[in-house]
Amino acid sequence: MSNQDMLKRIAHFKELMPMDYRQMPGGESVPRSMQGFSVIGHVTKADPAIEGDHGFTVAFNKVQPGKGAPLHSHTVVEVFVPLSGRWKFFWGEDGRGEAELGPWDTISFPAGLMEGFRNISDEEGTLLVILGGPDVGEITFRKNEEQPAA
Repeated sequence: MSNQDMLKRIAHFKELMPMDYRQMPGGESVPRSMQGFSVIGHVTKADPAIEGDHGFTVAFNKVQPGKGAPLHSHTVVEVFVPLSGRWKFFWGEDGRGEAELGPWDTISFPAGLMEGFRNISDEEGTLLVILGGPDVGEITFRKNEEQPAA
């Protein structure tokens, strides 16, 4: 592989452009207090920073304090690694399963499981997100439901 081709496989975080979640199926349910950045694979219709089919998707989410994603499920596995902040992850049809995670902890949700998260820090937090497919897959959101209370 040439040096020029290899340099195309680098994504500098400070150069990533936020995604428009409204471009993905069910995206109108994604809170506007969350900013996502696609690195590998397709979360929205926009091209990711590193092109090509890798068989998986890598993205970052920057989330304001007290905000996050409501209960939803994917048709692919979803893995989260908090890079900063404290997080509450919840799962199950009623969102009663829960765990608190901090930087570099890792949680893996199987395909089809209802899951969500909230930044329980006092400042913006960042999550590394890995999906087990070349795109975000089909997403199902719980209708008319807010995140479980803190």
